[in-house]
Amino acid sequence: MTEARLAASYVHLLYEYLRGLGLDPHKLLGPLPSGHFVALPTWRAALDLAQALDPRPALSLRLAAGISARHFGVVGFAALACPNLFAALQRLERFHNSVYDVNPAQVELTAQGLCIEWGTARGRPGALVDETALASLVQLTRDFTGRRLAPLQVDFVNPRPLDTSPYLSFFGCPVYFEQPSTRLLLATQDLSLPLRKSDPALLALLDAQAEALLQAVSQVAAPVAAFRLSLVALIREGHTSLDALARAHHLSTRSLQRRLAEQGLSFQALLDGTRRQLAEAYLRSPDLELSEIALLLGFSEQSAFTRAFGQWTGMAPANWRKQHLRDPL
Repeated sequence: MTEARLAASYVHLLYEYLRGLGLDPHKLLGPLPSGHFVALPTWRAALDLAQALDPRPALSLRLAAGISARHFGVVGFAALACPNLFAALQRLERFHNSVYDVNPAQVELTAQGLCIEWGTARGRPGALVDETALASLVQLTRDFTGRRLAPLQVDFVNPRPLDTSPYLSFFGCPVYFEQPSTRLLLATQDLSLPLRKSDPALLALLDAQAEALLQAVSQVAAPVAAFRLSLVALIREGHTSLDALARAHHLSTRSLQRRLAEQGLSFQALLDGTRRQLAEAYLRSPDLELSEIALLLGFSEQSAFTRAFGQWTGMAPANWRKQHLRDPL
């Protein structure tokens, strides 16, 4: 498989698992990845080593049991800001390349339920890789909702293992092997389940970091600073309307517009200015992917962020980053 890769934050799952076995993952696998991505062959070799160290069946399921939103980085935490499981899965699908860029995922809402399917267009990564990925997604739905959800059906392209009982126990549904594609079918009634709340301490940290970035590039009057601080959290959650900001300050939209006008601003100017300043600050960080920056700025698609940034600066985000990555703020 060429150019297949996955997020380093996801790879941390294996280090935590080995540590739980009383082993030193740094001695076995080397230091934790320093970049954003890990190449698929590196991940596969690490899983093979773990299997040799722990030869019990269904290693993939034991690994997946430890997954949580933090292993999906910014994408995971952004998904937790969604109102229900369906919206979170849609967000994960749109930005899945930031976490698991192996085979493309196809998501379709059918009469049976929500079908998520991975073909073999870019090759077959192997049973350990496939099973860990799909089991992790199922475990993530449980982490998101706080419920032990059971899919309706799970399919794998890989050969049937000698003992399928661990798979039936983990997924709680029929599991088929040697199928044309890797496939997960989720029950329709589960899609409307609300998500547990994100870690408030983490969200406060994200907001504080964003505000610190804004302070570094642009000082504003105190009234505007208060509105901008509220807007930082709203932007991350995708709530970028005048009405949302007004509600956050217990104001009518007309009162908010009047107060902004007193500072020589419109709401759209405040929104665009805040987003642009944050975008430029985030682009200076080599650790953030463009898709993650789009999420932090409340865009539903990376393409929407690219269009907006082009309107602000006349440049594509990637080109702007190349010119400014090494520049001080």
